[in-house]
Amino acid sequence: MTLVSQATPSGRTGASPAFLRKIVVDPWLFGIFAVVTLSVLVFAALPIFTVLKQAVVTDRGFDLAALAVVLTKSFVWESLFNTLLLGATSAVIATLTGFVLAFSATRTTMPGKTFVHGVALLPIISPPFVMALAVVILFGRSGLITRELLGIRNANVYGFHSLVLIQSLAFTPIAYLNIRGMLQSIDSALEDASASLGASRWITFSRVTLPLVTPAILSSALLVFVKSVEDFGNPMLIGGNFNTLAVEAYSQMVGYFDLRSGALLASLMLVPSITAFLVHRYWVAKRSYVTVTGKPTAQTIRISGAAVVLPLSMLCYAIVLAILLFYLTVIYVSFTRLPGIDNTLTTDHYATVFTAGFQTLTNSLLLAGIATPVTAVAGMLIAYLLVRKAFPGSFLLRWGTLLSFAAPGTILGIGYVSTFNAPPLLLTGTAFIVVAAMVVKNLQVGIEAGSNQLRQIDKSIEEASMTLGASNTRTFFQITLPLLKPALFTSLSYAFTRSLTTLSAVIFLVSANWTLITVTILSQVETLKIGVAAAYCSILVFVVLAILALMQLLLSSTSPKR
Repeated sequence: MTLVSQATPSGRTGASPAFLRKIVVDPWLFGIFAVVTLSVLVFAALPIFTVLKQAVVTDRGFDLAALAVVLTKSFVWESLFNTLLLGATSAVIATLTGFVLAFSATRTTMPGKTFVHGVALLPIISPPFVMALAVVILFGRSGLITRELLGIRNANVYGFHSLVLIQSLAFTPIAYLNIRGMLQSIDSALEDASASLGASRWITFSRVTLPLVTPAILSSALLVFVKSVEDFGNPMLIGGNFNTLAVEAYSQMVGYFDLRSGALLASLMLVPSITAFLVHRYWVAKRSYVTVTGKPTAQTIRISGAAVVLPLSMLCYAIVLAILLFYLTVIYVSFTRLPGIDNTLTTDHYATVFTAGFQTLTNSLLLAGIATPVTAVAGMLIAYLLVRKAFPGSFLLRWGTLLSFAAPGTILGIGYVSTFNAPPLLLTGTAFIVVAAMVVKNLQVGIEAGSNQLRQIDKSIEEASMTLGASNTRTFFQITLPLLKPALFTSLSYAFTRSLTTLSAVIFLVSANWTLITVTILSQVETLKIGVAAAYCSILVFVVLAILALMQLLLSSTSPKR
């Protein structure tokens, strides 16, 4: 009895020193943790909760009657249904397309794999609405194909069918990369064993390969669905009367000055996005993690028969040629005087960009250049704090970053306008608020890349540093961070690309002094200045390609020679 009575309080009192020891050992690192956590809560969680509050709380407090009035409006449910329909349809088509590309690239002798791979990734590094612009140019009322080639007048290119085409092609790279990674990581011995036992190619595919890649297929479908739900640029440009939640929320706030309806629509976007994200993270991701992030095993190409390779090759070529057609069309139109009416070649649109519109380009490069290193370093630091340390309150940091990543950009933009529009946090109209939105929206990718890399680094390396007297802070910056260089490059590349091409969040935050190139492109399209918009898009794509190539060159030059 004596032992029992002493053991219980001992366990309780022992927890407190262990709880505090992590803080006392390195107060500087805990101070960094506290600052980072507070920043995430203020700039990620608080704006989202502000939007939720605006949707359900009035001057009289929690007002169900006011909420019911908004919910009875037909456009709310119509927009929700349209968003879910578009998301589900795009997810199915993009996932199937990505699977065809990935399977052909990893399991067949299809020629031209490098070309297919490079073109298939173009939508990742471009503004979200380049393809929408190309569809309007090719198939619109004055389209190069509909009017010039086929002689069709008053062609209606706006609506659900065009959105499905555009989003399916735009989000195919997400599915392609995800499924390709898993197919590369599958041990080829499993399929070889099936073939050696007499199974046909179809049996091996349906009973071995397909079940193993199913987690990646489900993961891709969920990710594409989330991207489709939060997409703003494409539905804004080419949706027509097919309104989605993102576009309707923007219209209610900017067009009708109805903050409550806009907040409610943005809040509704959060439900499918968060649900799909949580399903992906806590169900699908657990089944696909090791195959997506692990080192791929050696692969043996087995399918070389023309009956299989030829149809798959033709389908892959058709997909990438469609993507290439859209991008080449935008480049061509940027050199035409008046697209669809006067196709005389000219450089006037580029002259406009580099004179009257040059400020927006420099603003975008400057703000993206500031946000990129902040996002990358903060992502690595947060990954280290969450994976290697367990400070009190770590769950706040983890869930705050997850919430900001899963939340659509529209709700984040509305939240920033509402939260930082009055003292003591009066940031509206400044460059800081735009940079903060860029960092918060892209932060989770850096955290995931850093976390995956940290799990491959032996803890004994860091333990040896601390044994020799280095603090946790010094160990991180001098030992751990250099080892995270591959993950740091991934985070830098993604953060720069997304910061430079983002639209849904920053469209609420730009001002006369700090307008961005993506917002300017949208404005040019709305005023029917298609040539200038195409010139902006072309410049933006080439700038992103050039800077990513420079980053890759720097990474290669700093990598140790073997």
